[in-house]
Amino acid sequence: MKIYGDIYSGNCYKLKLTCSLLNIEHEWIPVDIMRGETRDDHFLALNPVGQIPICITDDAQILTESNAILYYLAQGSDFWPEGRLAQTRVLEWQFFEQYTHEPSVAVARFIMLYQGLPEERRQEYQAKLKAGYRALDLMERHLEDRKFLVGDGCSIADISLFAYTHVAGEGGFDLSSYPSIRNWITNIEQLPGYIAMPPAASR
Repeated sequence: MKIYGDIYSGNCYKLKLTCSLLNIEHEWIPVDIMRGETRDDHFLALNPVGQIPICITDDAQILTESNAILYYLAQGSDFWPEGRLAQTRVLEWQFFEQYTHEPSVAVARFIMLYQGLPEERRQEYQAKLKAGYRALDLMERHLEDRKFLVGDGCSIADISLFAYTHVAGEGGFDLSSYPSIRNWITNIEQLPGYIAMPPAASR
């Protein structure tokens, strides 16, 4: 299995973390989005959309979209729960991650961390902060009496949302008033096989 990704991207890191938690052997092929490597001919031949991550399976199938790849990786493991309702709850959180959480928390992080908060994006950044806090508020309420998002164990719903939530501070989000989220982050960091995202300063 080969995975093309940028380890500093939450959407790619979630795959790296899942492979580590499940001890899935793979070749990690670095792609630097800041250098435009997702727009070269070789990459576009794999994914015409020009987005990472990409997973090439052992039987040469090309998979795209991070949460779809998580589903592929987690099949047959405890990270994909049994039962129609529990599986649907996982998907609910993954759709929330892609359509509500990631477009605010991840974009705010990109504007601040990688673009240095340019003046022409400051108004957009403030809007992303506001939307991001609304997403975090929802997660906080849900996690008040839970260790994980769905059921008693960690699922790919948690992995999906952990990726950008645990580095939300790099986007200017203050998690000090979110004790349930911070406990949830700790619960994931204590899982056997956990690996951290490298510090952004090491990029």
